[in-house]
Amino acid sequence: MADSFLSSLSRRLGGILPKKWRRDLPVVPVVRLSGAIGMQTTPFARSLSLAGTAQALDKAFAMKSAPAVALLINSPGGSPVQSHLIFRRIRALAEEKEKHVFAFVEDAAASGGYMIACAADEIFADPCSIVGSIGVVTAGFGFDKAIEKLGVERRVYTAGERKVTLDPFRPARPEDVERLDLLLKELHTVFVDLVRSRRGDALPADDESLFSGEFWLGTQAAGLGLVDGLGDVRSILKARYGEDVRMPLVQSSSGLIPRRPGGFSGGVAGTLAGTLAAQAADGAIAAVEERALWSRLGL
Repeated sequence: MADSFLSSLSRRLGGILPKKWRRDLPVVPVVRLSGAIGMQTTPFARSLSLAGTAQALDKAFAMKSAPAVALLINSPGGSPVQSHLIFRRIRALAEEKEKHVFAFVEDAAASGGYMIACAADEIFADPCSIVGSIGVVTAGFGFDKAIEKLGVERRVYTAGERKVTLDPFRPARPEDVERLDLLLKELHTVFVDLVRSRRGDALPADDESLFSGEFWLGTQAAGLGLVDGLGDVRSILKARYGEDVRMPLVQSSSGLIPRRPGGFSGGVAGTLAGTLAAQAADGAIAAVEERALWSRLGL
């Protein structure tokens, strides 16, 4: 009853009230999903994870009058688990709240970033966006020759013959590589099946290069069916819902210093300094990892 009265009043005062106060105008909340997925998250390095995005997604989909939710995606990929969790949360909320979902690709929606984009009912990209990279990768280094030259003796004691699979300090074993290959293929199958289920008939049936790990520009992705068209959030939403559509940015709340159980003890200043130093170190590592992901796309 109150909402009906306020909406009626808003229409009558439409020429006076600022747009953000008017309830008669269409609204499509916007959620930004940016960064590498599943990397270490600190105040010095933000990344995408379900824990970090759930609050913003819940807020956006909770807007009763909104016919849709828009996602701004800019990610080179990362953790397949966090990518899938975010994808599933978006789809669950879309079905529960009965809302259309748009995804707008900025610099990139690659690998896990594209998996998240597939949660949308429609995907749009900039002509210069990087889209695709539907594949799975793992990488590391072998240090067995280095420690041998340094005269370092490695001592490892385990229970379980597979506990030191892919140990970087010993030569790679064929059986370990074979096992890893099986795991990567299974992950790839999950990814491919997800894309096929969401993109459906938009994808060419016989083009297996789509799932080779290759990536494309937005213009190419549109021709391949990976995206539905070219455009940005403002132009597409205004064309769809009118020039007066409101597009509020919805964000998760966060604090600079994470709380620890029981609070600070043993000297607040020392604990605070130690926390910040640890976070700075974690942030530097995360930044290097994220830089490597972007570099794979030439960005």
